[in-house]
Amino acid sequence: MAVALALSETVRGTTSPNPPVGAVVLDAEGNVAGQGATQPPGGPHAEVMALREAGERARGGTAFVTLEPCSHHGRTPPCTGALLAAGVTTVRYAVADPHPLGGGGADVLRAAGVDVEGGLLAAEVASGPLRAWLHFVRTGRPHVTWKYAATLDGRVAAADRTSRWISGPVSRAEVHAIRSAADAIVVGTGTVRADDAWLTVRDADGVLAPRQPLRVVVGTGGIPEGARVLDDSAETLLARTREPDEVLMALAERGVVDVLLEGGPTLAGAFVRAGRVDRILAYVAPMLLGAGPAALGPSGVSTITEAHRWRVEGVTMSGDDVRVAAVPLTGEGGS
Repeated sequence: MAVALALSETVRGTTSPNPPVGAVVLDAEGNVAGQGATQPPGGPHAEVMALREAGERARGGTAFVTLEPCSHHGRTPPCTGALLAAGVTTVRYAVADPHPLGGGGADVLRAAGVDVEGGLLAAEVASGPLRAWLHFVRTGRPHVTWKYAATLDGRVAAADRTSRWISGPVSRAEVHAIRSAADAIVVGTGTVRADDAWLTVRDADGVLAPRQPLRVVVGTGGIPEGARVLDDSAETLLARTREPDEVLMALAERGVVDVLLEGGPTLAGAFVRAGRVDRILAYVAPMLLGAGPAALGPSGVSTITEAHRWRVEGVTMSGDDVRVAAVPLTGEGGS
């Protein structure tokens, strides 16, 4: 299952609105016979990819899948049928499928005599590659990760609004890796005007990656002619609204599942105030400014008892910076 989990990570950002799933098939003797991950929409699911590689060696074998095999016929046939046709006798999956159409695959397999068990590495899968998709299925909204870089005293720019560079090179490279797995990057018109943000995925040499997430610019303000966000290196959506729910509804209709919010304090405050931030990734740099804009603008808090409270998922070093990952406490934020 750990191998299947790693396989699912390799396709994150390429499968939406389908989930990024990994699968490993063992032969009857317990040797790896096939591996696979979900292909872009319309392509085979992870189980089918692994079964193709396994061929006849799958008969009498075991399949490990990060998500319960689907039982419905969408753009592709059900994976339960493929597993049964291949002669797999045992299936282990991590997370149950909450989708009203795709769920129930485990029962279909059991009814056909397959030994099925779920829950293996469920927490790791649910908080990793399937986090955004599970949220999307359960709420109908894209999952929003607010990413920002700030100084030790919480500033995202100096008093003169300069902000390059607060975070270090290791953090900036990591952010491009995070962007590469997102379906969309969201900023406000203010960020475009102030920073001429490009919102692309690039390598250490500045070369554009083959796949680029959708660029989304939110707000009613103007965008300068020649702004980099309007070039042809990636698709750009201009969302002429200031309402987070309107933005997320438009993105959901496009099949966007995983959103990276990179806007400034005003846009971040609007999303937090609306309860539409589902995760925070904060890069804290060992730097002090003493003045300048804070990371978060007005978010509906006037007294300490109204504070938005979060649970820290992890704290890690990113070069000289500290990366803090946090999710809302139950009933808070975007949950």
